[in-house]
Amino acid sequence: MEQYAIKGGNPLVGDVEIAGAKNAALPIFAAAAMTDETVYIDNIPDVRDIDVMLDAMRSIGVVVKRISRHRVMINGGNIHNVTVESDGCKKIRGSYYFLGAFLGKYKGAEVVLPGGCDIGSRGIDQHLKGFRALGAEVIIEHGLVKARTKCLRGSHIYMDKVSVGATINVMLAATLAEGMTIIENCAKEPHVVDVASFLNSCGANIKGAGTDVIRIRGVARLHGTDYTIIPDQIEAGTFMFAAAVTKGDVTVKNVIPKHLESITAKLLEIGCEVEEADDCIRVVATKAPMHTQVRTLPYPGFPTDMQPQITVALALAGGTSIVTESIFENRFRYVDELVRMGADIKVEGGDTAIITGVEKYTGASISVPDLRGGAALVIAALAAEGFSVVDDIKYIERGYEDFPSKLQGLGAQIEVAETDKDVQKFKLKVG
Repeated sequence: MEQYAIKGGNPLVGDVEIAGAKNAALPIFAAAAMTDETVYIDNIPDVRDIDVMLDAMRSIGVVVKRISRHRVMINGGNIHNVTVESDGCKKIRGSYYFLGAFLGKYKGAEVVLPGGCDIGSRGIDQHLKGFRALGAEVIIEHGLVKARTKCLRGSHIYMDKVSVGATINVMLAATLAEGMTIIENCAKEPHVVDVASFLNSCGANIKGAGTDVIRIRGVARLHGTDYTIIPDQIEAGTFMFAAAVTKGDVTVKNVIPKHLESITAKLLEIGCEVEEADDCIRVVATKAPMHTQVRTLPYPGFPTDMQPQITVALALAGGTSIVTESIFENRFRYVDELVRMGADIKVEGGDTAIITGVEKYTGASISVPDLRGGAALVIAALAAEGFSVVDDIKYIERGYEDFPSKLQGLGAQIEVAETDKDVQKFKLKVG
C-alpha cells in the first residue's frame, strides 16, 4: 500500500501551479454529455475522481478522448444507456450529476447512490425535491436513484438549505426543461458559476449564477463548445496554509484571487503577509500563527473543505482557538491523528473544536481519514520535528494532482513509499 514518507522542519518556499477545479470538472463532464455535439474541456485536473467519472461515461457510450493530460474531448451523441452504476461511481459524489443531465436530455436516468469521503451525512433530498418540482417521478430502489418523466416543465423551486450539488443538479435538468425555472436559496460557489458558464457556452440560457437566485429559461438543445475550467480554490488554499504552517514563502499561481477572499482574510488574521496579483497570491509567514475563531459557511464564507487546513495552523498558535463546523457533522475525524503529533484539540458536540496551541508537532505514523483531512495532516507532518509516515494516501490522490511532487518543488522532504523498506531508505537518504 502506498504511503508518504515525510521529514518535517523545512519551510516551504517557491512557486506552485494550481490545477483545474475538480468540483467544477465533474458536473461539467456530465453537462458535456447533454449535447450530441463534440465538446472540448481544458484545464482538467489529473486526479482519480476525474478518471472514475470519465470511465463511467465511456461505459454508457460517451466518446471520451484524453487529448492531453489536462484536455479532454467528449461526445455524447451515441449514449446507449442511462443507467450509471459502475463500482467507481459508488465512491465519488460527482456521479449524481448524471441524474440532472440525463433527466434533462432523455427525460430519465438511473444512477447508483453516490459515495465520496465519510465526512457526514450528505443527503440528496434537495436534489429529489428539485427534480419532482420539474415534473419528474423519483424513487430509490436496489441502490439506485431512478428519475423519469414524460415532460420536464420549468418551476419555482426554493431550496430548504444551501446545497452546491442540488443547485447544480437541478440547473442541469432545468436547462432542457420547457419554460422558466427559478431556483431560490441556491449555492453561490465558484464551481456553480463555472457550470452555468459552461452550459451557457453550449447555448443554455442561465442568469444569476453566483447569486442566491438563478433563472433558467429552458432551450430545446445544446451545442458543442471549447471551455476552460476555473482553478481549484481548495488546492490553492491548501498551499496557502502550507506556507502558514511551515513558516514559508509560497506563491500560488493560476488562481482567481476573488475566489480566495475568505481564506486570505483568515491568513491575514492569524498574522501572515498576503500579496495579491491578477492570477497569483503570495503568502509569507515569519512567525507562529495567532489564535482566532473560525466558522465554516457556504460561499462566500470560509469553506468547509479548508477547515482541516486552518485547524492544523491554529493548533500551532498561541492561546485558544475555536473552529466550528456548520456544514458536515463528521469533519473532525482527522483530529485524532493530529493529536498523535502533539496537538491539543478537544472536539465537543461533534461540530466544535477547542484548540489550545502547542509549540510544535512531532513526527508520527498517521492515517488519512478523508481527502481534505489527509492534505491537512501532510501539512502538519511537513512542519513537524522528525519523520512521519502517512497511510491511506488514496484519499488525497482523489483530489490533489501531483501533491508530493508539487511539495518537493517547494523544498519539502516527501516521497511516495510502497513498503516499509522504502520508508527506511528515505530515512537514510534524508538523514
